[in-house]
Order: sequence, then structure tokens, then C-alpha cells
Amino acid sequence: MDFELDSSRPATGIPPIDFRALLNDEQFAAVTAPAGPLLVLAGAGSGKTRTLTYRVAYLLAQGVRPGEILLLTFTNKAAKEMLHRVQDLTGIEPQRFWGGTFHSLGHRALRIYGETIGLPRNFTILDADESESLLKQAVESEDRLFFKDKTNPRPGPLFSVLSLARNTQLPVNETVTKNFPQYAEISHRFPAFAAAYEKRKRTQNVVDYDDLLELWLKLLCEAPEVAQYFAHRFRHVLVDEYQDTNTIQAQIVDRLAGHHCVMAVGDDAQCIYSWRGANFENIMSFPERHEGTVIHRIETNYRSTPEILNFANGVLLAQPKGRHFDKELRAARGHAQKPFVVQTMDDREQAEFILKRIRALTEDEGVSANEIAILYRSHFLALEIQLALSRAGMPYHITSGVKFFERQHVRDLVALLRFVYNPSDSQAWQRIAILLPKIGEKGAQKIYDAATDHARLLSKDFLDVLPSDDVKSKVAKDARPDWENFCVSLTQVAEAMRSSKPDATVEVAIDGWYGDYLKGAFADYPERLDELKALVGFASRFEEMQDLLAQIVLLNGETSDRQVDPDAEAIKLTTVHQAKGLEYDVVFLIGAADGQLPTRRSIEAGDVEEERRLFYVAVTRAKNELYISYPKVASRAGPGGMLLTPSRFLQELPTDLYEVLRIKRSFGW
Repeated sequence: MDFELDSSRPATGIPPIDFRALLNDEQFAAVTAPAGPLLVLAGAGSGKTRTLTYRVAYLLAQGVRPGEILLLTFTNKAAKEMLHRVQDLTGIEPQRFWGGTFHSLGHRALRIYGETIGLPRNFTILDADESESLLKQAVESEDRLFFKDKTNPRPGPLFSVLSLARNTQLPVNETVTKNFPQYAEISHRFPAFAAAYEKRKRTQNVVDYDDLLELWLKLLCEAPEVAQYFAHRFRHVLVDEYQDTNTIQAQIVDRLAGHHCVMAVGDDAQCIYSWRGANFENIMSFPERHEGTVIHRIETNYRSTPEILNFANGVLLAQPKGRHFDKELRAARGHAQKPFVVQTMDDREQAEFILKRIRALTEDEGVSANEIAILYRSHFLALEIQLALSRAGMPYHITSGVKFFERQHVRDLVALLRFVYNPSDSQAWQRIAILLPKIGEKGAQKIYDAATDHARLLSKDFLDVLPSDDVKSKVAKDARPDWENFCVSLTQVAEAMRSSKPDATVEVAIDGWYGDYLKGAFADYPERLDELKALVGFASRFEEMQDLLAQIVLLNGETSDRQVDPDAEAIKLTTVHQAKGLEYDVVFLIGAADGQLPTRRSIEAGDVEEERRLFYVAVTRAKNELYISYPKVASRAGPGGMLLTPSRFLQELPTDLYEVLRIKRSFGW
């Protein structure tokens, strides 16, 4: 269907735009493409946002009214940015469009038409805490003892399980098997909990965040007159970051684009959010679901050097045939050095190498610290880097969370170790005691006081009297089933402290009561367990527990008390997931070893393709220099075992795409 100017429409009133002069050939072809199903494959750094913005401006210039354009994005920030750019180009205000996130537009649609599917117009939306609270009530109405077993998921993790199942539209047991294996034995209980939760929401006339998508899709499927209205109202549907859509979002787009005037913009090579529900098949099957789809490729990259793009293209070429769209990034910049691959002896040497190189970049080569990023697959890989930067007094921001020793589960375990080492440390006691059910700060203090008095009366150690009836009588009723295991675990840690080195003691602490608590407390339990195992590796440096505990406190003091000015220059530390969409002059990708990137779990599952896409996203963040490093020996007891091999994503690349940088050591290899 070609564009036709409707002579019955008023003049557009927008200033003339020279699209030909403002866009490259690939962008111009996509922006001015005839209406129809369009899939725009926009490679990294190719001007995706620019293309989408100018597409909206072009539609307006062709006489399409603002209210006839639907722009779907994943963040309100992205929608505002694009629509304000459109305003700069055309003078048309953002509020005249339907533009925003899937969830915000779903809310808008339900507020207007929800009554047609039985949703009263005065419904209210639960926030995350309220959703979890209502789920807790629903579960306890089915089984009042469910949350008393600490290995069962608490309301937050359980909500995460059900939410992912809803967004992927997969059975709960399948979702658990793939994403939450720690709950496999009880997953058969979850459908009844989900049903009870749904019933309570409907009774109370409330919806949660996921309902904004689910009920919008229901509206489009079960209210034909509403679906027809939307299909006729929106002559053009534009979707940003299409590769990140989940199953429900893709179905919403398919329903809205019944007239085939849809433009999906994305990059299959950057689909890295399956853990959030993103479905890789959505972009791959788009041409089959939308007959007559025309594919446009935008492959001119304005970000990186040709050498970095050659490396990135090598990663793309290694993808399995037929499981991706062919594309080749082409550089708009001049030649520079190849990416460097660096093997280090261990994590500490990896950190030392990066620190030394950063000093040279910032002090001798004029590179701003703001333009240097250290990327990693998992948080635990960044521990040594954080230690090295802190000791060197080099400011850094962690853009994907908090510093390693400030992470909640790490602080919990350290508090447990501190208390066992020194039972007079009431602050450490408070932190671990309130993890027990129905024990708050006052309750924890009562137990502590009772145990202190009892130990003094009997001339016994604090830990020895904890299991006694006199102390147990002060324990909240809901916490008593846990109490024996809690006391036994503390005693086992104490015995390990007396007979073993700190690393073995940390292992005992992880394997005991706290490990069980961790399983129920966090949906991302496997990742957090990996981080605690990294603490075992850190502990192996020390001969005495007091030295380990002192060093942790000193490190926290060095980093926590010195707040980095958000506007000051600082190196960026971030997971690859959080770095997507960003760019830096210099990128260090650490932990590029099998078991780390790709992760051990992805290798064991026989599914490493999303990990390969993560690797691709990581290397395409670099503009001028790229360093990819990996340790030869992993931290003791850390994930992946002792000896590591280079990532398979490195091994499958032609060696002429990078240079091997060898570290000179006075002690040799």
C-alpha cells in the first residue's frame, strides 16, 4: 500500500524537511518506505532512534494525523525523547500522539474500554509491594503454613515466578524448570496460588502491573468492536526495541496491526532479556506473522572503529545458520587498533592489569574516566576490580547495583560470621535474627538479652545456650520451626572457625541455615549463591577469621564513606545487561571464559545463544579501544571450577580479528 495524500485533509502545517540530506541511504530507505509491514533491523550504533524519529516526522509530512500514529516503547524516557525530537522537527506537540510504554498505553486503553471485559472504570493499580502483600494473603488462604517453610519462596520471589509465567504465557511448571529450578519440587502448588490471587484482585477491583498487558490483550481479543476501533484509528503502529517484546506484547502488536501498517525496529543480535520474558522468536517470526513484510537493514555504524566492528561481525558470523538475520556492521569511522585479548593468571592479576591500563589512559593519554567502562556477565566477577579500584583511590560508579560487600546477601552472611566470631556484636546479631519469621528488632533484642543472662548465669558460651528452653521461650512462635536449624548452623560455623581456615568456614556458613534462607528469599537465588561462593574465594587469602572480617570492614569504609559525586569523573562498572544502549571510548570486558561468559548454567543447559548475543552487545559498546580478558585460574571455590579456558565465543573467532596482549611477569608463567 503506497502513501496517498488525502486532498480532503488540511495541510500538514509542518516545515519542509530534507529527509534525503539528513539521513544516510539505509535510514532514508526505511524512513520513506511505503506503508505496510516493515521490519527494520538496526545494528548496534546505527542510528535506530534517529530512524524511528524521522519515520514519525515523515508520516506527518505525508498527511497522517498525530492521533493516527501509535508509538510503543519500553521506557517512558525513550518515548518522550523521540516525541520531543519529532516536535523539534515538525512543531507537533507530544501529547497529540498515543506514545509511551506498553504498560502505560495498556492502562490508557483499559481506563477507556475496560468495562467491555468486565473491568469497572474505577479500578486501581497495585504497586509492587501491594501486589506481593495481596499474593501473600491469597497463598495463606490456600495454605496458611506455606511461608513458614523458609525454603519455599517468599511472596516477592513467588510473584516473580508467576509474573514471568504470565508474560511468557507458559505453564508455571515449565517456567520454574527453566528459570527457577530451586522451586521445582513445589511448582505444582503454584497454579492454585495464582488462581486465588486473581480472584482476590477481581473481588477488590484492582489490577497489578502485568494485568495492564494481559487485560489489554484480552480487550483486543474478546471485544471485537474495540479491537476494530483501534485497528482503524491507528493507521501506523511503530514499535521500538522489538527484540525485547515478550509473548503478550507481540500479540498486542499483531492485533493492533491488523491493517499491516506496522514498523518494528530492533536487532535480533541484541535480544538478551529472556529472564525478563523477552521472546527471541517474536522478531525471528515477524515476517511469517505479517505477510508481505519488507526487511530494511541499517548497518552503517557511527560508534566504533572498523577493527571493533570486524570483531563484532565475527561474533555474528559464528551464530547457528538459520537462527538469526544476516547483517554486517560497516564503520563510518577511520581505522585504529584491533581489540586486545588478555589472559591473566587469576582474578587479581586481571584487576591489576586493568588498573594499570586505566591509569595510563587517564593520566597519559587524556581519556576521561567517564569514558571508560568495565563490563561483566555476573556481579561476582567484579569483586577483584572493585577492591583494586578502591585501594587505588580511583572513583568508580556501579551502574548495575551496589558494591559487592554492600549487597544484601553478602552483608547477611558477613554478619553471621561476625556474630559467631564475636557474640557480643549485637549489631551483627540484629541483622541475622530479624531474618527469622516474625522477629523484628525488639524481638531480636529480647532473645539476645535472655541468652546473655542465661549464659552468664550458667557460665556458658552464648551459642551454647541459644537452643535452651529459657531462650527459645522468647522466640516468636512463627520462628520456632526454624530456630533449631538456626542454632545448629551457628554452632557448626563456630566449630569450623576453631578447626578450619576462613574459606572453609564461609562454605559451612553458606551450606547451613543461611543457604536455606537464601533459596526462599530471592528469585535469583542461583546468581546470589554464585556471589557468596566468590566470597569463599576472597576468604582463601586469609589465614585467620579476624583478618578476613577486618579487611571487609576496612574495604567498606574505604568505599562507602567516600561518596562519588554523580557529576564527577568516574569509571563505570556495569553488567552487560545494564550497558545495553550505552557507549564508551574504552571498554574492558572481564571474565571472558567458559563458565563465566557463557555461564556454567547455560553450558549445562546446552543453550548458549543468548550468551553469545550478550558477548556481542558487550563488544559493540566500545568506540575506540576494546580489551577482553579472562583469568587462567578462577578464584578458589568460585563458580566454574579452578582452571578456566577462553570463552568459546573467543575460540570460534579468526585470530586475525584481535591481538593477544601478553602480560610480562618477573616470575614468569
